[in-house]
Amino acid sequence: MKKKILWFLFAIFSITIALYPLLYLLTDGKFGILNSKPEWLLASAVWNAAFYTHIAFGGISLLIGWTQFSSKLRAINVRIHRQIGKIYVVSALLSSFSGFYIALFADGGFWASLGFSILGVIWFCTTLIAYLAIRNKQLIRHQTMMIYSYAACFAAVTLRIWLPVLILIIGNFRTAYIIIAWWSWIPNLLVAYLIVKRLTKGLELNQDPLIRKRAL
Repeated sequence: MKKKILWFLFAIFSITIALYPLLYLLTDGKFGILNSKPEWLLASAVWNAAFYTHIAFGGISLLIGWTQFSSKLRAINVRIHRQIGKIYVVSALLSSFSGFYIALFADGGFWASLGFSILGVIWFCTTLIAYLAIRNKQLIRHQTMMIYSYAACFAAVTLRIWLPVLILIIGNFRTAYIIIAWWSWIPNLLVAYLIVKRLTKGLELNQDPLIRKRAL
């Protein structure tokens, strides 16, 4: 029951935040983070292209990525799982690459930019490694890297959960934003590490001859 509740919350948060970028497309004028950006940056065609690429494809990644971890959905149709996976990979690579660029102009200065830039690199690299792994039929490596990839992607959710809390506690947006540039993804990767460790341990046990003999 507890597992089902956590899975439900995981899906709801992923879908809800994935739809958040629509507000930027449907709202006229400045909205959200755009309110804090200087006019010279908002006038930049390169920055705008990177920003909308990041939020659009990031939203797609978040919207479809969580379904890839459902064994039931995989069992229903492996072909659909693969097609969704391809869409996720392309979306994640585009979003992480453009996210790295816009991170250079993040509110909060150097430390915030550094935090978000590292997140972009991690998301890009883990996604690319996961893709190359499945191309080389390295299933376990693919699974573990996809866990890390979506943990980085899920930073979009944890950022929006923790940022209001930090602002309330600290009372200063700039300081809270610098912290969230790191806190939005580091705990996610730690959780991913624990999941991967448990997954690989289970696989090692299944490969143990004595345990396999007992199971038979």
